[in-house]
Amino acid sequence: MSLLLESMSYGSWVLHALIWLPLVGMGVVLALPEERAKTVAFWWSLVVFVLSLGLWWSFDPESGALQMASSVTWIEAWGVHYALGLDGISLFMVLLTTFTTPLAILGSFNYIQKKERAFYALMLLLEMGVVGVFLATDLFLFYVFFELTLVPMYFIVGIWGGERRIYAAVKFFLYTALGSLLMLVAILYIYARAKAQLGFPSFAYMDLLRVPLTLQEQLWLFSAFALAFSIKVPLFPLHTWLPDAHVEAPTPGSVVLAAVLLKMGTYGFLRFLLPLFPGAAQHPTVVTVMLVLGVAGIIYAAWVAAVQPDAKKLVAYTSVAHMGFVVIGIFALTVNGVQGGLVVMISHGISTGALFLLLGMLYERRHTRLIEDFGGLARVAPWLATAFVITALASIGLPGTSGFVGEFLALLGTFESRPLMAIVASTGVIFAAYYMLPMVQKVFFNQLEKDENREVKDLDRRELTILTPMLALMIILGVFPTPVLERMEPSVRAVLERVEAASPDRGLAAEAPVVRDAEPVEITLPAVQAAAPDSRLASASDTEDTDHGNAQGGLPAADQD
Repeated sequence: MSLLLESMSYGSWVLHALIWLPLVGMGVVLALPEERAKTVAFWWSLVVFVLSLGLWWSFDPESGALQMASSVTWIEAWGVHYALGLDGISLFMVLLTTFTTPLAILGSFNYIQKKERAFYALMLLLEMGVVGVFLATDLFLFYVFFELTLVPMYFIVGIWGGERRIYAAVKFFLYTALGSLLMLVAILYIYARAKAQLGFPSFAYMDLLRVPLTLQEQLWLFSAFALAFSIKVPLFPLHTWLPDAHVEAPTPGSVVLAAVLLKMGTYGFLRFLLPLFPGAAQHPTVVTVMLVLGVAGIIYAAWVAAVQPDAKKLVAYTSVAHMGFVVIGIFALTVNGVQGGLVVMISHGISTGALFLLLGMLYERRHTRLIEDFGGLARVAPWLATAFVITALASIGLPGTSGFVGEFLALLGTFESRPLMAIVASTGVIFAAYYMLPMVQKVFFNQLEKDENREVKDLDRRELTILTPMLALMIILGVFPTPVLERMEPSVRAVLERVEAASPDRGLAAEAPVVRDAEPVEITLPAVQAAAPDSRLASASDTEDTDHGNAQGGLPAADQD
């Protein structure tokens, strides 16, 4: 397969295709008759997914560098480039996005009954924006894609949502836009510093990594970026927009929101927050605050979920708890922790997306989401019950499922650096069973008392087609996660090495030469030492070669003088 892809020069054009094909599909859908919109949108998004599968074979799992990278001048006077690249962190986010989109579209065939062309066009536009976020290596381009995702999601919730859809859509937009504006201010500040220090304007990721920042500057800029990403995650206590958005959004909107939109926040932590501000990222106060907020989100969201009468709102709160595991994994600043956080992101996207699809299928049958309105459905819809039980168990982290791998690694990594935080966070696993299993019991295994429930139909062929690949991935990732971990580990180590190399009590120096070549460039990172006994990366002071910013564009090292 690798030879075939190489013969097609796959790596030179695929990243561009994954961004622009959905936009072309949007235009095609808008030009077609209303009744053909959903079919064309599904097949178009499926083609994008199939195209993205080649990334698995063409990606070099031994490299932590940005691969398939390309850069073309966009706005020369401002130093803006149309620059794309892929590493082990963004690889799985792109695959998760292209995998989820066709399933969400297929799951909306019966749910969406009005303005179908507009809906499916917005779904494809949303896919374009999210993929662009995960591939952009120019901060201006990243910000454009980051903001672009707000537009289709706002209209998806506001037009096709429930009774309180306008309130939910406006709240979602205001929360995320406010955080984004603060991040824009921080981006412009770094840009101004880069122009002054480097002698030329640039928003390029590799250039901004070389801008020297004092610790005080890093702390302020870290706060601005962290607020924007924390709202998107969402991190407690900035989560209040999420339950409303989930409950009021149509089923496919909830699926995409849970599966990929929330991941833009945690991806931002890894791609920008840690590498750009390594001194602030390892500051004891910053780390403690982020870990406390992550643990608080895990426990608080679990308690609130346990008392929800609405099944969809219950699942919405579980997203806050799961993202709490991601946050503590990232800010544990250990390889196990960050890898665990990434696996939780993947697992949550699959399992919670499947839960929202299953709840949407139940709503189409009973037109209610109240848990008390169900009961005994396993007797009349055994396949539906089976799919729901497997998905629920993956969500709470049962061993043998994808949820267990991610949460275990995140807790293990946290325990290596902050044992007390890990112990407290581990109670969230118990609370997850407390809120999820009673819901499953009440919906599927209580007495079949209501006549309306006796008429509930089992899964049809379309619904089985949607759920089967998701259920398979929950089991495969739970039993055999090694290929996934191998591909993300070098990139994770590269990020953590940069953080470890920076002294927490001063700014980051910029000694390495700056790469300004607009042609595709392979970015080679330095060799990484084996993990220390505590599984954290060895300090850069113990590494002989600290010049990370080589002529090939590696991550620059901190000032070791």
